[in-house]
Amino acid sequence: MGDLELLLPGEADVLVRGLRSFPLREMGSEGWNQQHENLEKLNMQAILDATVSQGEPIQELLATHGKIPTLVEELIAVEMWKQKVFPVLCRLEDYKPQNTFPIYMVVHHEASIINLLETVFFHKEVCESAEDTILDLVDYCHRKLTLLVARSGRGSLPEEEGSQDSTPMQELQKQAELMEFEIALKALSVLRYITDCVDRQWSVPQPTQLTHSKRMQCLHPVCCFLSPGKLQQFEGGRWQTVAPSEQQKLSKLDGQVWIAVYNLLLSPEARAHYCLTSFAKGQLLKLRAFLTDTLLDQLPNLADLQGFLAHLALAETQPPKKDLVLEQIPEIWERLEQENRGKWQAIAKHQLRHVFSPSEQDLRLQARRWAETYRLDVLEAVAPERPRCAYCSAEASKRCSRCQNEWYCCRECQVKHWKTHGKTCVLAAQGDRAK
Repeated sequence: MGDLELLLPGEADVLVRGLRSFPLREMGSEGWNQQHENLEKLNMQAILDATVSQGEPIQELLATHGKIPTLVEELIAVEMWKQKVFPVLCRLEDYKPQNTFPIYMVVHHEASIINLLETVFFHKEVCESAEDTILDLVDYCHRKLTLLVARSGRGSLPEEEGSQDSTPMQELQKQAELMEFEIALKALSVLRYITDCVDRQWSVPQPTQLTHSKRMQCLHPVCCFLSPGKLQQFEGGRWQTVAPSEQQKLSKLDGQVWIAVYNLLLSPEARAHYCLTSFAKGQLLKLRAFLTDTLLDQLPNLADLQGFLAHLALAETQPPKKDLVLEQIPEIWERLEQENRGKWQAIAKHQLRHVFSPSEQDLRLQARRWAETYRLDVLEAVAPERPRCAYCSAEASKRCSRCQNEWYCCRECQVKHWKTHGKTCVLAAQGDRAK
């Protein structure tokens, strides 16, 4: 695993074996918090293993012990909690916490899981080990891509204004909205890795086959993401207009989109089942404007896509098929919704009383565990780029002197961010001294 090691092989095996799904009511509980910490350790170790290219035991353990379906269910469960329970907590007038970090950990849980899946889904055997839940994961990615297209159309992310009148819960809502966008980008990468397995999924019998209607449902938002408009790029936590001199340079995100579209359109099995309606044809032909010589030099395989689109332009469209179609449907979201329908307020009030109102002593103990989980040397090693300011997202060179966890570009940003960071900072520092 390299010189920098977070988990020993035996520890990783124990943590993976212990992964399980939690009811929505138990999110934020002591057992759930322990699993969240374990997931963060597995997440960081998986990134370390991939970075040093010395075998990747985390992805092997997840596939061997059949834990990918567990992660997919946890991912969708926390997505539902954020949509159904979190807004109820934010509306409760009698709930005015001074420290929102316990809730933040639940909000952040979705980002932790999708980041781990992005790391391990690079390997096709992990994708195959998802079994029936691959449909639920594709459905999840479709929801996130739809969000991504909608927000890219707006051209910007919601900004943290740092208003002095904002309550801690309002600040948490802003953080959750910003986090949602980056989760959508991770989902895009996961979808691209799933499309790498298209041929395998068509070649095996049900129930593990990824049906064509569900895969093609994802195609429309992916193509819309590439539709014409002012060229922008997501960098430093926000959309930025790309300078003309840089517009021909292929970014990692662009590459993921093109590979996903290539896999979805040029798979012989997918093309055999795809109904070419006039609307679908119009959407796909928009891609031709972006297939420039410069792009083809960077991704030569796209020449096949260019040829396919040239042929498509001359092809006759087809009316929607009215054949009887039997296919699997995703079931995790629907099952969780049925189990909890009408209980959202009861779940929120239960969590308010038993989970999200900890004592000062409980917060200090939790802060100590957070400090042990998020080791600075590991965090710096897995960081994909230089640290960013916690307030304005600019490149940062100064770290909070008290807790050593947050980075800032200047003193002014640190002062503005103190209202959000202050309570957590004090607790983290106390927890570190208590060790």
